[in-house]
Amino acid sequence: MADAKMLKKVPVREQDPKVRAANFEEVCLGYNKEEAMEEANRCLGCKKAKCVEGCPVSINIPAFIGEVKEGNFEKAYQIISESSALPAVCGRVCPQETQCEGKCVRGVKGEAVSIGKLERFVADWAKENGIKPTPAKEKNGKKVAVIGSGPAGLTCAGDLAKMGYDVTIFEALHKAGGVLVYGIPEFRLPKDKVVAAEVENVKALGVKIETNVIIGKSVTIDELMKEEGFEAVFIGSGAGLPMFMGIPGEQANGVFSANEYLTRNNLMKAFREDYETPIAHGKKVAVVGGGNVAMDAARTALRLGAEVHIIYRRSEAELPARAEEVHHAKEEGVEFNLLCNPVEILTDEKDWVTGIKCIRMELGEPDASGRRRPVEIPGSEFVIDVDTVIMSLGTSPNPLISSTTYGLDINKRKCIIADEEYGKTSKEGVYAGGDAVTGAATVILAMGAGKAGAKGIDEFLRNK
Repeated sequence: MADAKMLKKVPVREQDPKVRAANFEEVCLGYNKEEAMEEANRCLGCKKAKCVEGCPVSINIPAFIGEVKEGNFEKAYQIISESSALPAVCGRVCPQETQCEGKCVRGVKGEAVSIGKLERFVADWAKENGIKPTPAKEKNGKKVAVIGSGPAGLTCAGDLAKMGYDVTIFEALHKAGGVLVYGIPEFRLPKDKVVAAEVENVKALGVKIETNVIIGKSVTIDELMKEEGFEAVFIGSGAGLPMFMGIPGEQANGVFSANEYLTRNNLMKAFREDYETPIAHGKKVAVVGGGNVAMDAARTALRLGAEVHIIYRRSEAELPARAEEVHHAKEEGVEFNLLCNPVEILTDEKDWVTGIKCIRMELGEPDASGRRRPVEIPGSEFVIDVDTVIMSLGTSPNPLISSTTYGLDINKRKCIIADEEYGKTSKEGVYAGGDAVTGAATVILAMGAGKAGAKGIDEFLRNK
């Protein structure tokens, strides 16, 4: 009986779907102390831990879980902090099912250990008990600039500070956190409780953050290096330039990029009545796309009182969003219109959205991505009546930095070219990582790139 119990995860508490669909409070409530210790006891403590191989920032997972088993939560936090600057964030938004938990040996014959939920518990416990990561004992006097305070920039800055570097982050917006504050909704990632606390932990390592500095306008990378004494620069500026389909009606009133829609809600608090930054959120909303950002936009629109339709050109099996996010969206009442694709946005005489015309699709042969290519079914057009359309088709890097930095090579997608191991670019002393290099990807992959960049900068400056 005990063995059968060990094959199943300790369930995690969540808000009821009907209740949470009307509020912006966190959906998942996490483990308490007893639940965390019980779940930690399911870990086999593998000596050659495959879960670590699946972690882009190489957290010593068996070691931290081993401390949770014994109730040594502070020690568990310090083990995680050796590798990760953002454990409370990662514990909430990482796709663990395809990374650490996807490699978990316990998952071969049962359910994988809830590594993400345990990481979240440890990070939350540390915050509640005033535990901070350990700063460097000595400074080496070398100055490094980090552009962007998202997951790549915060990770790179934190790692360099722990090595003794004098690090300054330059952030274009008025608040630090990058995509963590403007992109991911409050109900998945609370801003004050989680993001602000993680930013403060990075600052506690000695990192300085200057907001409202637009690199390429306020100051250039060349000026930072030649005039302000920075010996190396890491670019972690993300990918904030939204993509559109180019279909008729896309310029109409009531059409948003997911980036704008989420920024207005998450950073500018459009959902709160005590903020003077409202948004025309609509009563019937179509969200075009099937990734995590599309789920975030759809679930946000739902909470703002709309009837919401996801429109995605492939089937459910090909949805790129995390299974947990799709499950939560369905539970809350989001409708999924699969195997269909928009061909036109319909408008009234004042150019406001009145509907979205779609065509039904079927799956053909696999394309370059390995997924079966969607093919239109002639004569299958239909209309969904909506007053708002949110385009969630991905993003690309803003070309401002690359166009104002001499000798910095980019590819045809406007992404900065940098090597994967160290983030080294074509310009000496300049390193880059995260979405600015790869295009839109996950928080944890950006963090992995930030770690690589810190390693590259350290090696460069020690050998300079």
